[in-house]
Amino acid sequence: MERRLHRENVSRKDSKRIESPRGQGLLRNEALAISVLQKLPMELFLSLFKEAFKSRHMKILTAMVAEWPFACLPVGALMRDPDVMILQAVLDGVDILLMQKVDHRRSKLQVLDLRNVHNVFWDVCPGIEGVDCSKGTLSKEQAENGLPRYYLRRFLKLVTDFELRDHLDEQQTFLLQWAQQRKGSIHLCCMKMSIFATSMHIFIMVLDTFQPYYIEELELSTVWTPVALSRFARCFGQMRNLRKLHLSCVYIDTNKDVNTPEDKEKKYSARFISQISKLNYLQHLYINGVYFSSEHMKQLCLRSRLQSLSIDLCEFSQSDLQHLSQCKGLFQLKHLNFCGVILLNLCPTPLQFLLENVTDTLHTLELENCSIRDSQLRALLPALSQCLHLTRVNFTDNDISTSVLKDLLQSLGNLSKLTEELYPAPLECYNDQGHFLVSKFAKMCPDFLDTIRAKREHKTISFLSRNCLKCFQRCVFDNKARLCPCLS
Repeated sequence: MERRLHRENVSRKDSKRIESPRGQGLLRNEALAISVLQKLPMELFLSLFKEAFKSRHMKILTAMVAEWPFACLPVGALMRDPDVMILQAVLDGVDILLMQKVDHRRSKLQVLDLRNVHNVFWDVCPGIEGVDCSKGTLSKEQAENGLPRYYLRRFLKLVTDFELRDHLDEQQTFLLQWAQQRKGSIHLCCMKMSIFATSMHIFIMVLDTFQPYYIEELELSTVWTPVALSRFARCFGQMRNLRKLHLSCVYIDTNKDVNTPEDKEKKYSARFISQISKLNYLQHLYINGVYFSSEHMKQLCLRSRLQSLSIDLCEFSQSDLQHLSQCKGLFQLKHLNFCGVILLNLCPTPLQFLLENVTDTLHTLELENCSIRDSQLRALLPALSQCLHLTRVNFTDNDISTSVLKDLLQSLGNLSKLTEELYPAPLECYNDQGHFLVSKFAKMCPDFLDTIRAKREHKTISFLSRNCLKCFQRCVFDNKARLCPCLS
């Protein structure tokens, strides 16, 4: 109580020094600024911290971290670019806390958030509605919206994202060395890890510092040998809290392992894919150009209920499609994307079955560049007409005739929540040589719009040609025709 009164009675002179637009008086006197930290009201404490951060007063920053009066310090939201000096000043403040011979559970600071993401903490300054300054914590509502769930736990944690490329940058190297030397005192938690063409040596070193258990989002885009992929699979299997997985251009380089038999290569690949099935909390799965075969797809038996499934530019067999359609982990999908998955010679029945099972949940459907033909799309129409929660559909770059396109528009006529619709120019808009017929396109599209207006109002709707082979742009009709540069 006395300390709180002492803070509230801080002299107006010091307050004006902090808020003054002229050079910030306290910041010009480091010794004075550090000596009054415990006396400052929390709203002035925060103002001084942001000003010290902006003007790079390192000693004041270090002292303020050691005296931080809130449970979480989301300093990463202020660090727009990597800055080793700022990071060192902040971690020096953490070191002061660690050297204090007190139980960390009694200290205010519980989480140091180094992620470069927006945080609600800096929007609701102490003293403003939403923050209880007497306790030094955000209100329950703000905590749920702005702070990681680690913030209520008992030990001091450093939360960050990490991007691995061919080498570690200066800030990454400094953070890893600092954390490795303090393993018994702090908990380093990586929320999002991105791996781009990094060596297995660097990856193993990083995972020796970060605990895979805490990674919630993983983006993987690299070329590894089968043996390296097998080693990664062991770490991957420990990422049991993973919620979002993005596999982009993951290839196996067999040239570096010339002695690796083909059956062993398949074994390593299957082992990696099978780990996905053990992720109980996975919600979003993105597979883009990944090394997938029918044999690998059979290993994908999801335990969790996915919200998003995106598979781009992958080769699909009938058994792949059949396997996915029977996966119960997909029966509550909100977002389905099969962009570039060629369905030309596949029976649409499995996809029809999958759509029938997500009619109550599906919000977006992307079937762009799937080479879908008339008969295949007709088979999907009954299921599509029941997806009443759809807000976005994309059927561009498919080979659809005028009559089937009209049937599609009719089937989607009762989907009142649609806000964005993308459809292909029909086959009749191209001549036998594949050249686009602008006049026919401009004449047909108003009729398509009338078909929709007869059923419901529309918001954003576009009809698009294929990409021009010369300028790689499209002709678009969205209430009026807009031609590519070659045809305009």
